[in-house]
Amino acid sequence: MILSQEELFKTVPELRESGKSIVFTNGVFDILHRGHAEYLNSAKKLGEILIVGVNSDLSVKRLKGDGRPVHCEEDRAYLIDSLKAVDYTVVFESDTPIGLIKNIVPDILIKGGDYDPDETDPANKKYIIGSDIVKMNGGRVSVIPLVPFRSTTLSLKKIQDIT
Repeated sequence: MILSQEELFKTVPELRESGKSIVFTNGVFDILHRGHAEYLNSAKKLGEILIVGVNSDLSVKRLKGDGRPVHCEEDRAYLIDSLKAVDYTVVFESDTPIGLIKNIVPDILIKGGDYDPDETDPANKKYIIGSDIVKMNGGRVSVIPLVPFRSTTLSLKKIQDIT
C-alpha cells in the first residue's frame, strides 16, 4: 500500500500495538531489476512488516544528476509496492531517509552490501543513515549482499550500448 508520510506515521503505532516487527529500507529503485527483488525479498524475511522509502524525483535528480530518474516517482513507488514482499511504500523528498527513520524507528534497518553496519562516521560513504537511531532504540541494522552483475547502472549502460 502506498501511503503518504502522514498516513504512514499514523499506521506505524498501530502496527507496533499489534506486536508486528518493522523492517525499513529505502532507495531510488529507478529501473527495477532482479537485484532489487532479491534484496526486498531478503529484507522481508527479517521481520513481519516491510516498509520501503522511495526517493522523490527531485531528490534523485540531486543525488544522481539531471538525466535521472528514468522513471517518475509514482511509477517507481507503484512497482515497488507491487512486489509481494513489500507491505508499505512511501515517497520521501529529502536526500536521505533520516526523517522517516526518526518517525518510524524500525526494529530492523536494512541496506545493501555496499554499506557497513559498523561504520560510525556519517562522512563515510559506507555509513548507514539512521543506524544510530535504530541501535539506540534497541533495533538492529543489517546488510544484505548485492546480487552480482545486477544494478541500475549496469542496466543503463547496456541500454546505452544498444542504442
